[in-house]
Parts: sequence; structure tokens; C-alpha cells
Amino acid sequence: MSFARRIRLQHLYRRDSAGLVIVPLDHPISVGPAAHSGRLDRLVGEIADNGADAVVLHKGAVRQIRPRWFRSMSLLVHLSASTGLAGDPDAKYLVCGVEEALRLGAHGVSVHVNVGSVTEARQIADLAAVAEACDRWGVPLLAMVYVRGPAVVDGRAPDVVAHAVTVAAELGADLVKTALPDSATEVAAIVASCPVPVVAAGGATADPEDTFRHLLTAVHGGAGGVAAGRLVFTADDPGERVRRLTALVHDRAAAVTR
Repeated sequence: MSFARRIRLQHLYRRDSAGLVIVPLDHPISVGPAAHSGRLDRLVGEIADNGADAVVLHKGAVRQIRPRWFRSMSLLVHLSASTGLAGDPDAKYLVCGVEEALRLGAHGVSVHVNVGSVTEARQIADLAAVAEACDRWGVPLLAMVYVRGPAVVDGRAPDVVAHAVTVAAELGADLVKTALPDSATEVAAIVASCPVPVVAAGGATADPEDTFRHLLTAVHGGAGGVAAGRLVFTADDPGERVRRLTALVHDRAAAVTR
């Protein structure tokens, strides 16, 4: 691993080498205007002030954010996008490159891959190409890998999740974000099978407490942190949600009920 890549990973992990709290805010392209529309800078400030390790943003959104928030938090620029309006909700393609992300001040980049999708071949090839560029430029890579597609019965089944995180690790990711099972024992087996940290995706549930319980199970199973976007930006008090996530990951606290 290059010296530059080690420096950027150290910035990402400066609070706790055991786990990360990542808040993805890349949703507007995929689902339309999100809850943070019109207040993105303030939201990112709340996320930074309450202890998150990183946010994930698209390149245009980065230009709306004051640089001061990244004194205590890392910036991951998301390189993938799709709208779903074309009829394939699992399609993903690259809209930004590693060099462009670096020009924006990124500490790392992220790529979304839906294993099992109709366009799996292109998505995996894109991941491999980005991994090569990350190696060349010394940039950490977060792979957001999910098992989704017309033939997928259960995208959280332990065997298919283990396969998906293996794809990411084999192609050069430093971290993998994925949807994990609801069993700590099954999470532990997946984590043990993967040579890079596995971060639990928060996902979208009607009850935030269900999401916290799921993330707690993942942490107890050995997940290398959590990545929760909707849980944070849909809240009346995003800072409180981030504090609970940091307690869960950094303090290993139960942090489920207020």
C-alpha cells in the first residue's frame, strides 16, 4: 500500500481503528430530492460536529459544502449513479473519476455495485477500473456492494452476501459496505471470510429503532462500522442520530433506546 493511501486511511480512521461511522448522502440522484435538499451544508456540519468519520457525496454536492467540516471528518466522493427512471433500478454507471475526486479534496472514493443485476458485468468492470486508479493515485476505495437482480431471492442470505463482499475485496476495495443478515453469528461468519472491513448498511425501514437494532447486531457480529444515510437525514435531529451511531460503533454501547 502506498504512503499516500496509508495517510488517507489514517485520516478516515483517526477516531477509532476498530470501526467507522459513515453517512452516505448520495441519494438525490437515485431517488430524487431528498430530505436534506436546501440544507446540505448545515446537515454536513451537524454530522461532522457529532462525531461521524465520513460522509459520502456526489461531486456537485461537494461544491456546496464549506471545507471546514472536513477538519474532523473524511470526504468520500461517490463515483456511481443511476436514476432508475430508465426501468432498471439496479443499474449503476460511473459519473466521476478518481482524479476528479482528488481535485475536489476527497480522502477516498466509493463505487456502487449490484451483484446479480442485469448490468453486473459493467458494474464489476467499473469497480476493477476504479480500484486500479485508486492504486495509482493512492486513494482508499469503499465498495458499496449489494446482491440485487431479477434472479435474487434473498439479498441478505449469508452465502450470497459473503460472495458479494469477496468480489469487492478480490478486486481491490479497502472497505465494503453491504446489507448484512439479522444474525450476529451469520455476520461474524461473513466478516471472518472477508480480508477487508465489512461495514453494515443501514437501509430504509419504517422504524428507526429497527434500524438501530439491526446495526447493533451487525456490530456485535464484528462489522467494521456502520453506514447510515436515511436514518440520519430524515431525522428531525440528525445530530442526535449521529451521536447514537458513534456510541454504538466507537463506544460499543447498546445505543438502541434513548
